[in-house]
Amino acid sequence: MREAKGKRAALGCLVGAAGLLVLGTAGTSALQAQEPEFLLYGGKGQTQFLGCLNCSRFDKSSVWNKLGPHGSEFDEATIWSKTGVYGSQYSSLSPWHRHSTEAPEIRDREGKSYGRFTRNQHGDRTKVESLLWILENYDYVIENLNDVRLEY
Repeated sequence: MREAKGKRAALGCLVGAAGLLVLGTAGTSALQAQEPEFLLYGGKGQTQFLGCLNCSRFDKSSVWNKLGPHGSEFDEATIWSKTGVYGSQYSSLSPWHRHSTEAPEIRDREGKSYGRFTRNQHGDRTKVESLLWILENYDYVIENLNDVRLEY
């Protein structure tokens, strides 16, 4: 699908891959009803909470909430800060580092692991399709973060 680089096609892929279907104005999605909350933990030993990956963009803990503590592009401790330890493509603790072995881990509220949230395709990378789309389309997501946030 060559046109996936375009804004409309990429957002369509995001919606399709994530299985998102907005129901009403509450921002509730079919995905959220079917999957547990995917919580991201990073740092040494994966003890630093980095936000919820599939929560609504209105949720304070969501990585999609640009006004929340985990969704800002300017806070050093978020996955969206290009210069931060968790957002830089050059930090081994970041999901965006292509060869990281210390990328954040995805867990649900009960502590079950869903693998690592990482662009590194080797090792314990997550198998959750909606999250893989984000990782595999990092360049598009980071360049169009505000548009992508609207889908959550």
